[in-house]
Amino acid sequence: MRVGLVCAHSGPSRPIDGPVVGTREHIARVAAELAGRGHDVHVYERRDDPALPATLELDGYRVERAAIGPAAPTPTAELVSHVAEFGRWLADRWSGEWTPDVVHGHYWVGGLAAAQAVRETDIPVVQTFHSLGVEQLRHLGPQYDGPGTRIPLERALTRAVDIAVAQCNDEVDELTRMGLQRTSVAMVPAGVDTEQFHPDGEAAPRDQRHRILSVGGLSAGHGQEDLIRAMRLVGDAELVIAGGPPVDQLTHHVEARRLRELAERTGVADQVKLVGAVPHDQMATWYRSADVVACTPHYSSAGRVSLEAMACGVPVVGYGMGGIADAVVDEVTGKLVPPGDVRALGVTLRRLLADNAGRFAYGHAAVDRVRCSYTWERTAGALERLYERVVGRRRPVEAA
Repeated sequence: MRVGLVCAHSGPSRPIDGPVVGTREHIARVAAELAGRGHDVHVYERRDDPALPATLELDGYRVERAAIGPAAPTPTAELVSHVAEFGRWLADRWSGEWTPDVVHGHYWVGGLAAAQAVRETDIPVVQTFHSLGVEQLRHLGPQYDGPGTRIPLERALTRAVDIAVAQCNDEVDELTRMGLQRTSVAMVPAGVDTEQFHPDGEAAPRDQRHRILSVGGLSAGHGQEDLIRAMRLVGDAELVIAGGPPVDQLTHHVEARRLRELAERTGVADQVKLVGAVPHDQMATWYRSADVVACTPHYSSAGRVSLEAMACGVPVVGYGMGGIADAVVDEVTGKLVPPGDVRALGVTLRRLLADNAGRFAYGHAAVDRVRCSYTWERTAGALERLYERVVGRRRPVEAA
């Protein structure tokens, strides 16, 4: 099967410091897994650096870059005006010798370009949003900073695709509220690299205190503020916050400074440690060093951090929403608490840190759950079956 994966941002092949993470990792791993299954996979991305080659062979699939928009990293809001041009570029690429059997758009801007490119063809479109503006607005409120055009354009995109891929059950519900029939929504969670994330291996240095680890960007909505407030109820333990800029830049980082001031005011400054950005290929050592990983973002569709922690055999305490609620089985692989309930968060962390046998059992169950349900091989297999289904729907039946 010929598969075209479309991302309007710079994609998985863009050189960055360390391995690709998040949406970029998702596209790269799906492309490589599908190629390994014998499919002819092309990834289309925006060329945001003139020094990058226009085409590239990578891990069994082909990357093609469109010289669309500014030749520099560009905010999403500014990419919207280039969607039509990107769609025309894709349509031109697909009018030659190589035409995809199915197109899979990633993120809403990539999906809009993909849908425009195939609108005069019978090529089916699959769409993964990775996050939804309306859901982010609901959970983040005033902290939501997405472009104003995003929500109406995402609604329009749901009417132009054959199947929308959700990464968690909350997203399935949201997509149906946006007007999609339930039969037009498929739930395919993201995978975890279990060769990188596993219980055996080195752990980051630590002292004798219990360690709670929080991983995420230092920006509004990631929940570090809730954790700092909860530490008053936890007792003698350290909270390590990984994410944001490199550690040598934290002094001048606005959010890092605000979190440190909050820790001072709440009397837990000696228990809170910000370590800055950690390369993704070193994250497993940090997960293994923790007694508990706390996942408290106000919005999370994929639950990547909870899955990586579980793959390393570490129990998770998280807010019961989005991908975290799907990944963490309450009282089996960790504990779920109501989103925003700082008291419940602190009490739950304290009790779990005091329960050595419970953490051991949760950690073992967490590894089993990831290896059974959240590998990239399983994700690619589910997408492969989905592609076959939509291609079968669109392909005309030959006359007898």
